[in-house]
Amino acid sequence: MSNTTRDPRKYYWHDHIVRVLFLPFIPESVTPNHITVARFLLTPFVLWGLAIEDYAWSIPFFIFVAFTDVLDGSLDRVRRQVTEWGALYDPIADKLLISLAAIIIVTATVGWWLTILIIFFEIAIVIGAVTKQHDGVIMANAWGKTKMFLQTAGVATLMISLAFSLPSLIGVGMVILLCAVVFAVMSLVTYGI
Repeated sequence: MSNTTRDPRKYYWHDHIVRVLFLPFIPESVTPNHITVARFLLTPFVLWGLAIEDYAWSIPFFIFVAFTDVLDGSLDRVRRQVTEWGALYDPIADKLLISLAAIIIVTATVGWWLTILIIFFEIAIVIGAVTKQHDGVIMANAWGKTKMFLQTAGVATLMISLAFSLPSLIGVGMVILLCAVVFAVMSLVTYGI
């Protein structure tokens, strides 16, 4: 199904879990757009931690910042707070986090070729989604959500390989990120993010 026919308020399976476990702790005054802005503001701190190789806090912080994507998306749908601004800037915040982390971590562990591949598809997806937006809203789909999850898992695995000097995890992280590239291709084909 093309993302242009998907109701942006329709729940994904994880929205039910987030609604029960996390959303009760988020005040009604906090909107999804606030969380997206927080991700923009927190991303430089993640990058700084990675750049200085202080993995003790930068690994969990990276995972937390990436998880805010799940929070704002579920908040959008559960509390019916979908906005055009959020639909545009939420994926940009995700792509900045993943692309900039890839420049530091993926390049250091796997090589430039995978970093360039990841960034190429991130840019292509944004261009494809913007050209196919529906009523001013760029709607995410399951391919894009799975891609983001795999990218986060892959980059985190590479971080752990660096933090604990576990070179065997580099191959695991690379395979996860290559799977993410496959999902990126599917996301691009379906114009999802």
